[in-house]
Amino acid sequence: MKKLITFTLSILFISTVVVAQTPSRATQDGHSNQNKFRQLKDVLATPNTQRTASGAPGKDYTQQKVDYVIDIVLDDTKQKITGSETITYHNNSADDLTYLWLQLDQNMRAADSKTPDIQPSRIPEGTTKARFDKAYVNKPFDGGFNITSVTNIDDSSLSHTINQTMMRINLTKPLAAGETFQFKVSWWYTINNHRTQGGRSGYEHFPADGNNNYVIAQFFPRLCVYDNVEGWQNDQFWGRSEFALEFGDYTVNITTPSDHMLGATGVLMNEKDILTKTQLKRLAEAKKSFDNPVVIQTQDEAIKTEKGFSKKTKTWKFFAENVRDYAFATSRKFIWDGMAVDINGKTVMAYSYYSKEANPLYGDHSTRATAQTLKTYSRYTFDYPYHKAISVDGQMGMEYPQICFNPGRPKADGTYSDRTKYRMIGVTIHEVGHNFFPMIVNSDERQWTWMDEGLNSFVQMLAMMDYEEGYPLGRGLPKNIVDYMDGDQSRIAPIMSKGDNVYSFGSNAYAKPATALWILRETIMGKELFDHAFRTYSQRWMFKHPTPADFFRSMEDASAIDLDWFWRGWFYTTDVTDIGIKNVKKFYAEAGKEDEINFVEDTTKALKFASAQKANSKFFYEITFDKPGGLVMPIIVEYTYADGSKDRKTYPAQIWRYNDKEVTKAIYSTKEIINIAIDPDLETADVDTSNNSWPKKQKSEFDKFKSKIKG
Repeated sequence: MKKLITFTLSILFISTVVVAQTPSRATQDGHSNQNKFRQLKDVLATPNTQRTASGAPGKDYTQQKVDYVIDIVLDDTKQKITGSETITYHNNSADDLTYLWLQLDQNMRAADSKTPDIQPSRIPEGTTKARFDKAYVNKPFDGGFNITSVTNIDDSSLSHTINQTMMRINLTKPLAAGETFQFKVSWWYTINNHRTQGGRSGYEHFPADGNNNYVIAQFFPRLCVYDNVEGWQNDQFWGRSEFALEFGDYTVNITTPSDHMLGATGVLMNEKDILTKTQLKRLAEAKKSFDNPVVIQTQDEAIKTEKGFSKKTKTWKFFAENVRDYAFATSRKFIWDGMAVDINGKTVMAYSYYSKEANPLYGDHSTRATAQTLKTYSRYTFDYPYHKAISVDGQMGMEYPQICFNPGRPKADGTYSDRTKYRMIGVTIHEVGHNFFPMIVNSDERQWTWMDEGLNSFVQMLAMMDYEEGYPLGRGLPKNIVDYMDGDQSRIAPIMSKGDNVYSFGSNAYAKPATALWILRETIMGKELFDHAFRTYSQRWMFKHPTPADFFRSMEDASAIDLDWFWRGWFYTTDVTDIGIKNVKKFYAEAGKEDEINFVEDTTKALKFASAQKANSKFFYEITFDKPGGLVMPIIVEYTYADGSKDRKTYPAQIWRYNDKEVTKAIYSTKEIINIAIDPDLETADVDTSNNSWPKKQKSEFDKFKSKIKG
């Protein structure tokens, strides 16, 4: 590889000063620091003893703990859940609390919910009567909580106030720092059909056999987070921005029809009473099978069971330690398989529960994808600490501790396309990956959606590449975010926006932050530095509540790379990348007097003047790069020489620190340069590649068409 050297050309400019046109120093206006490389100290919260300047939890960091004992009954005939819970709240903060806040997420589905009222709507043209009746029902579905009692531990009445999706417990005396408080809540609600009514949990009905698959979450009143950042995180749940929750221990008893198969968060404490001897034997085999899933409840057995409709019941008893939420799935239709996963010498189980309608797609890939997720995520973050992870044929994409609900089914004849396969695998990896973000690295989803969705979407890319060589990546690659970033600025919000208030939720909260992390790892920091910093952040904030500042500071602290310019541009603005080649000048060197060398611009006239000297000289170029886009990014340049060889040179983003519009670099080479290309591998999400090459390429017909459409 040839040596590429940069140098500076000194040019003397002589100009005439016109005093009348130059304002005096006393009359010039000042300006604030708008340099793209200014630090984020004016944006990030001031460090303290709870959250340090390094991004790590401080010596005074605290968080609350909430323990639950829950008993629920699932009525499969009426699609109804009835429950009661005893809650133990541990006030580990330094504050005395005069009240507690609980989340009543199901109230988003109450008949008097305000969620439909904040959504704009129009009367559709040419719609069918069925669609119209569905959209404009006379009596809305009422799926809200019916709170039947709120009491102290001694069953005496406890004052409470319900405000839409939040319930305040009015304490008779402040709960002092270090104290605990116990109380009880009882409730019931009607379960929604998530296939026809939407939702993050619910049931799916199968008319052919009359059965329901239940994927149940947000089914109990649960405590809001109280911390030193937000105080009580009691923002209303409007249906999009998800949850902020405290860790605790759960004892949960779930009563279902006796012929149901159920998977849930936590350790099944009475499996010998619940499972058959055959199922127990197969389960033991699965716990030793590290290469292939073992079927514990077969399809033939599930088909036979789904015809029974037993009137008897059984109770599944679970205990889950140090989890932030709870969910379960149950049906008499479920096939169940599982395999063991080796996480640094510890055996973790990967399970799948699915109906025959999802087979063979789920049988082929669900448990394997779950296992791969645990392996890949553990490698880039921390060893998966729980004993299992479950993927359920829930026909949505939602995540909870140790269990998630995923889409994807084959055609009626059992075949499926690559598109169906990769969508199912991708969503499964994504939802299982949420066990790490935010189920363990427990960020505030209600406020900062990107901290779980974006980080998770990034690691998902790495897991998909591990799952299959040549896996077709989509979301997260820089080239795939270009159309979004280059779109209508009036409908684009910065990443650092609350999820409820952004237009393109998927692009804003999932794709763009994932792309940003991909660029950090692949282009700016390098894999080794990035991976160490990302792992440091993940391990620092296991089972804790990180903020964006904790992430930003940890990534810099663990890598010794100042990234404030990157966070500011990519996360706090909607600026775009657009770097181009404005001008290229060729020079050659001719001998002057004594040791002097003159650099002569390579023009036709100059060539005629000194063609003999040029034949024995090296090649010199002065390249001016410009930056129509607002983002500062590295300039990745590929030089192609007359002999066909190529060189890559990356100029760090800091090259723009003195001039945000353009910068000139002078270089020399032992070979003649015939082509210069910027970002040849599309690493920086450059929104306009028409200015990325020299000599300038002609626009293709497709590029002309795109420009016409945008115009």
